[in-house]
Amino acid sequence: MTALFDPTAYPSTSVEWIKKLIAYDTTSRESNLELIHDVQAYLQQQGLETVLTHDASGRKANLFATIPAADGTRTGGIVLSGHTDVVPVDGQNWSSDPFKAEVRDDRLYGRGTCDMKGFVGVTLQLVPEMLATRLAKPIHLAYSYDEEVGCVGAPVMIDDLVRRGVQPEGCVVGEPTSMRTIVAHKGINAYRCRVHGHAAHSSLTPKGVNAIEHAARIITAIRDLADDYKSMGPYDHDFDVPFTTLQTSMIRGGIALNTVPDLCEFEFEYRNLPGVDPEPILQEIREFIDLKVLPAMRREHPDAVVELEKLASAPGLNPEEQAAITKLVRELTRDDTVRKVAYGTEAGLFQQAGIPSIICGPGNIEQAHRPDEYVELAQVEQCEQFLRALIRSQAVTA
Repeated sequence: MTALFDPTAYPSTSVEWIKKLIAYDTTSRESNLELIHDVQAYLQQQGLETVLTHDASGRKANLFATIPAADGTRTGGIVLSGHTDVVPVDGQNWSSDPFKAEVRDDRLYGRGTCDMKGFVGVTLQLVPEMLATRLAKPIHLAYSYDEEVGCVGAPVMIDDLVRRGVQPEGCVVGEPTSMRTIVAHKGINAYRCRVHGHAAHSSLTPKGVNAIEHAARIITAIRDLADDYKSMGPYDHDFDVPFTTLQTSMIRGGIALNTVPDLCEFEFEYRNLPGVDPEPILQEIREFIDLKVLPAMRREHPDAVVELEKLASAPGLNPEEQAAITKLVRELTRDDTVRKVAYGTEAGLFQQAGIPSIICGPGNIEQAHRPDEYVELAQVEQCEQFLRALIRSQAVTA
């Protein structure tokens, strides 16, 4: 795929920017480098320095750029953060090409319009206005990879910021919130469990170790733990789902009806309230495996093994109502309602690095990841107004 736009000429509206970003298939399993390199070229044409941080394979990159303050300062200031990857469209029934955004009925349809190339497109559209403003403090642009598979890219970028001493004073993560302020979200922890049994002919079941059956016991224990959190808490009723949740989402095992399966693997996740330590949850699952499941398996065969592999984790976001960024976003959006959400974002990672963060962006989260994903054009315009007000708030006043 060739570059979709000439970096020496930027689109005249945010909608055109969003359309161009949508045309890059940056599904998390794919590389995002074409998008990143073309956006980098555009920003460099605007006279900005950019920093790329890559994944281990070199196929993906984060991009960080700074619009410096009027006096040249590049540290402090506010980060505008968005991810460049999107979820797959496999098996979904779309009314139009998901990677060719189109406007219908005052909505912009396409994969990522809502989550979250809409916000990224608006920030790129407003770069010339940021440059034209005499800023008292810098504004930073942070575009990450692999948020959709567990916030994998952002930690690489944040570690680089820490090493370079950039230390922003606040961060706005533009996930879809219908342009309302979100002050907290849950943590997310994802694991793969591999249960290794012992194969045998199904007529000789006592000579085998049925990996699927023992995996089922672990899965049931995870569900029991989920039921405990649902019935006993702790609770935070400011959240849309006010308790910690657990679920098993994928499972694979077995090769034939007449064979005792020697392998079963499944993925599970849990989403903890910000005040709930995620480690004891994992420890309880490990203890069930070590004290209940493994001894039973090894009575059947001594070589039985259960493995747990961490796939991804990202911390929850705690409310920071007294933080300057929270007060600023609440003032600009005229929104004082306390909202907390079950989905995860990169905001918790910025907060963990000492950068107070809040979530506010165009689109409704209910449209994310679905076929015919869309963002309302009114939301895009509202985001433009919000970010223009934010830029003005950072201008030199005297």
